[in-house]
Amino acid sequence: MPILNVKVSAAKSPELTRRISELLLDLTTRILRKKREVTAIAIDYIDPADWIIGGVSLKEQRRNSFYLDIKITDETNTKDEKALYIKEAFDGMAKMLGDLHEESYIHVEDVKAASYGYGGRTQEYRYQHPA
Repeated sequence: MPILNVKVSAAKSPELTRRISELLLDLTTRILRKKREVTAIAIDYIDPADWIIGGVSLKEQRRNSFYLDIKITDETNTKDEKALYIKEAFDGMAKMLGDLHEESYIHVEDVKAASYGYGGRTQEYRYQHPA
């Protein structure tokens, strides 16, 4: 049930979208043990000329970057799992994009179960009322 929001400094391409989504879906199911069938991924492409780090565009720096925000239910993953997820996501994106700027961020956001859900029901509700 996690939602992943990804911003990538690249030209939009169906092939890159497929590769990014496959990488993140694999990591999210394998490391964080989230269900594949309810994992949602939204990818936005940003022109490198419009992505500024340290006052200089990525286009000028001839670098790439990405930002990943994933929301997961609080208390469902350990610090070690989240650290491994961040490392493998960064390494995978670096291989895919090349010339990756160090200032590429990943935010694993633990969200309270009573404040987070899908299909009109919170995760807390699902916990209290298993199917």
